[in-house]
Amino acid sequence: MRWDEALQASYADAILVLHRGNIVYERYFGVTKRHTPHMSFSMTKSYYGTLAAMLVEESLLDEKQTVAHYIPELVESGFGDATVRQILDMTTAIHYSEDYTDPKADVFAFALAGGIFPRPTDYEGPDGYYAYLSTLRKEGEHGSQFVYKSVNTEVLGWLIARVTGRNPVDVIQERIWGRLGSEEDAYILVDSHGTGWAAGGLNATLRDHARFGEMMRLDGQFNGQQIVPKKVVQAIRYGASKTDFAKAGYKTLPGWSYRNQWWVSHNRNGAFAARGVHGQTIYIDPATEMVIVRLASHPLAANANIDNVSLPAYQAIADRLSGQ
Repeated sequence: MRWDEALQASYADAILVLHRGNIVYERYFGVTKRHTPHMSFSMTKSYYGTLAAMLVEESLLDEKQTVAHYIPELVESGFGDATVRQILDMTTAIHYSEDYTDPKADVFAFALAGGIFPRPTDYEGPDGYYAYLSTLRKEGEHGSQFVYKSVNTEVLGWLIARVTGRNPVDVIQERIWGRLGSEEDAYILVDSHGTGWAAGGLNATLRDHARFGEMMRLDGQFNGQQIVPKKVVQAIRYGASKTDFAKAGYKTLPGWSYRNQWWVSHNRNGAFAARGVHGQTIYIDPATEMVIVRLASHPLAANANIDNVSLPAYQAIADRLSGQ
């Protein structure tokens, strides 16, 4: 398969390849242009995860403390006795399903609570992301395996709000986005209480996502400043337990792990990525000094539907650039 065929197969809306900080490939398709903000979906998680890891490094968050220590409102929920680290790495045991092919899955109740989808006229469920988190119960033991559940990131956003005393969106703007030298404004979906959708609400342009990816490739240094502590980036790149990750059954991601809301490949190039449904990705290859950002609108949500095309394509570009 050729590179252009791989882009078509993944329903790419825009794609950019950085090599050593220089744009070596940039294309836009359909209605997407250079200045068009695009839904990021779960790439948003990596922004929140990076910020939370910074707060842990600064001792504002204690990764060994329980959620209930910071958020007493969740003491009776399934998250109450989970640790901050278990939230960050999604090793919580929560009764919650995230099957995008099942209209009765909990993820859609979560979406209704946040106002992502229009509510039925007779809706009587939770109002807002935080209200929904309080309804979830424990199922099993925390810390035994990786299970991808977006509600963890909403808890993470609440933790950030609690320890900083501020809206996490404003903290991301101040600590990360505003320091990248971004070309465009970004925006985020909010619920009826003004709470940003931490699990997937960020909308931004291709080039500005690339700035974030390049900053992470450079161990947190970008635009003439250390934006994220090097130790935080190195911990993400090191990853987490591959054994715990394998229990989740991701057949297209053998040998990977999940750390601080980032997907870590542990491949020979040390690649790690921010990933979102329908084909969003910031793919960072430290060995090749490469960053690829793809925004897409694949009709199927799960990236497992296109990993067998996308991941080999990224590696092919890395191999092409490695000798240059």
